[in-house]
Amino acid sequence: MADRLMLLDTASLYFRAFYGVPDTIRRPDGTPVNAVRGLLDMIARLTTDYGATHLVACWDDDWRPKWRVALIPSYKSHRVAEVVAGGPDVEIVPDALEAQIPMIRRVLGLAGIAIVGAAEHEADDVIGTYASHARLPIDVVTGDRDLFQVVDDARQARVIYTARGMKNLEIMTDAVIVGKYRVLPGQYADYATLRGDASDGLPGVAGIGEKTAASLLGEYGTLDSLLAAAADAGSGLSTAVRSKLSAASDYLAAAPAVVKIVRDLDLPTLEEAGAQLHPVAGSSRAELERLAAEWNLGGSVRRLLEALDLRH
Repeated sequence: MADRLMLLDTASLYFRAFYGVPDTIRRPDGTPVNAVRGLLDMIARLTTDYGATHLVACWDDDWRPKWRVALIPSYKSHRVAEVVAGGPDVEIVPDALEAQIPMIRRVLGLAGIAIVGAAEHEADDVIGTYASHARLPIDVVTGDRDLFQVVDDARQARVIYTARGMKNLEIMTDAVIVGKYRVLPGQYADYATLRGDASDGLPGVAGIGEKTAASLLGEYGTLDSLLAAAADAGSGLSTAVRSKLSAASDYLAAAPAVVKIVRDLDLPTLEEAGAQLHPVAGSSRAELERLAAEWNLGGSVRRLLEALDLRH
């Protein structure tokens, strides 16, 4: 089996599992385990179907970093349950899912699956760093379009996009992104900045939607070049577009640093993180099997163990 790295946008997946698997599946004490079961089944299927030999469950150590909020105050503001002074804000997470997150971390740890986060950064930034520097072919698993930025055929980096569900996964390559959005992956952050993204609280430039954003980037290449053209009275940029960009000048000065994922975090190497998948043996396997029974995880642990048994 040729080496291949899979990077999980873990929260994206366990949220999907929580809403996709009935929450009537519970431990004997009444705690739901639907997200745990669903995530384990996803990992078993994904690693098998896409031939992953290395896996990192990338974690949101800070889902709404203060430095991003300082630049764009509306960033993810609609998802804040509580503002915390000096620490990460509390995200709106259903209680039934919140109770399962420690279980998810414990099971992944027993299975030998690397969990990596970074202080004051999101899982996207962890993914961006590994995807930019790993010397292996890369599959990023997410339902977040922002991560289309890392797609790069030349580096064999692609996104397995989950937005349409696990039965309708989309493999996002250079050609697929150009076909859907009419921009290259390297232009996607600029495209998202211009277009905006309500799911992240990014307003975009008023009057510039997807088609106009793609057309402008097709002509000027980058947001910086577009803004340079807007500042040049002799360029061919229309008066209407100049006016829209001018009205959004404060936003455009701040937004690119928010939208662009970080690619240079100081992270453990794949070897240091323990990213290489391997069969689970000894006391860890026994503990996983015990928890499978105690926590009513059904066949999900068995399927994960079988998938990992293939890595030998």
